[in-house]
Amino acid sequence: MEEKNIRAIPPEKFRFVQEDRVLGDKKLETKPVGFMRDAWRRFAKNKSSIVGMVIIVFLVLFSLIAPLVSRYEVSDIDGQYADVFPKVATWAGGGIWDGTRKYENGTAPYQRYLAMGVESGRDAVTKTYGSVQNETVSIVNGVEKTVVTTTYTYRQDTYNAVGYIFLDLTKEEYMALQEYQNETGIQVIYPHQDNKQMFSSLDANYWYKTYSKSSDGHSKGEAVLDDDGNFIPIYKTSGTDNYTSLRIDGDPAKGVEDPSTVTNRYRYAVKNQSGYNVRVCYYDYYVYQHGFEPCYIFGANSQGQDLFVCIASGTRFSLILAMGIALINLVLGAIYGAIEGYYGGAVDLLMERFSDILSGVPFMVVTVLFQLHLAEKVGAIGALIFAFILTGWIGTASTVRMQFYRFKNREYVLAARTLGARDRRLIMKHIFPNAVGTIITGAALFIPSVIFSETSLSYLGIISLDDARSGLTSLGTLLAKGQAEMGSGFFHPIIFPSIVISLLMISFNLFGNGLRDAFNPSLRGVEE
Repeated sequence: MEEKNIRAIPPEKFRFVQEDRVLGDKKLETKPVGFMRDAWRRFAKNKSSIVGMVIIVFLVLFSLIAPLVSRYEVSDIDGQYADVFPKVATWAGGGIWDGTRKYENGTAPYQRYLAMGVESGRDAVTKTYGSVQNETVSIVNGVEKTVVTTTYTYRQDTYNAVGYIFLDLTKEEYMALQEYQNETGIQVIYPHQDNKQMFSSLDANYWYKTYSKSSDGHSKGEAVLDDDGNFIPIYKTSGTDNYTSLRIDGDPAKGVEDPSTVTNRYRYAVKNQSGYNVRVCYYDYYVYQHGFEPCYIFGANSQGQDLFVCIASGTRFSLILAMGIALINLVLGAIYGAIEGYYGGAVDLLMERFSDILSGVPFMVVTVLFQLHLAEKVGAIGALIFAFILTGWIGTASTVRMQFYRFKNREYVLAARTLGARDRRLIMKHIFPNAVGTIITGAALFIPSVIFSETSLSYLGIISLDDARSGLTSLGTLLAKGQAEMGSGFFHPIIFPSIVISLLMISFNLFGNGLRDAFNPSLRGVEE
């Protein structure tokens, strides 16, 4: 029946459709995509990972460039400017990031800061918002007494609030400072106060007359004002000071060609064994010493270190430490895990038991023991690196081991073995590349883990990574220093390091998640 049907088909129905050309494979219209290019395409689709990468690049550049452009170093310590607020010179007077803070104080402290600007022109009080009077009733010897106190709210310049300090100078230093005043016209040295009338002989800022005890509605330390409401100076007017430079307004010897002829002239120095003891406006003396005005972009910590350069140096240290440890653990873990996963059997059993024993050792115990016994020989950093390496590679080894068990029996591996490929070639060319994505992702996620652990250990004081002389500091140490200042209202020493640590943690985790998807071999060539 079928033969009849076939024979019944006319011959003209049989003809070649493409007689005019030779049939063959079509030329590929798209270019080949390599492994790295394909991984980058998948990575670029993850916007959060791109953001994380940008943040990491920014932090790396910040840690490298900031110490180069800053006028300060980690070793620069100025206790007079401890905890000063962040300041950008071009934003002066704006109330934000200009080195000022809103402050409340009683009459005596408020007048103290106000008097600094009256004497030198360096206003410690930039703006007064108002005052509030409070009445308190107390019973003294059976008599009811009402005390009225005034609280002022004002904006304080934390740099000018340092005011004046007593300073011991040699004769050469004393004369050089006078020459600087003559050349620049800037008053640095100010008259000494009369000790008998001073509220506090240790405070160089009380150049005016004060109440020595509470009386007549005035508290101890408040200024005694004249009839016009002005401060009453209490400068010394006797003794030899060998002073031939600028004199302040009100000095009877100001403008006199020979000041030594004026008996009641102000005294600007007190001679001592080392030279002269002088009273200087610290802001102007700082400019004299360094050649520029004090300005800390992120403020200063409790030791007077520039937080900007300290955070940059701490970030650089954390990144180098974390990346170095991650690389070492990556190499050790990859080799160890590859041997376990490829050979299996008794080899795997023995090696796995060894890693299980190490993983059971608490990291904190290892760190403390190494700091106590090993740090003396290799230093605190060396002991910390050993602590991280001792058990840090175990996670990578476990990951590589699982990947080798997953891929070593695949068809292409068996085919390569059948064709005579050696073990090293099978491991490096056929199995290990499939585990690269997982290994890289694990290493990227291990970096924030190291940073967090190092920060926690230095914050708790278990390890000491603070050496101002060598310029070494860490983010955890900065946090520990800043925590003690929070009770006094200084939050910037802890806010800025906290922000940097948070950015490091978040960005590396986002970046690691992107790498995980980018290097996943099962997603290669898949279009989403």
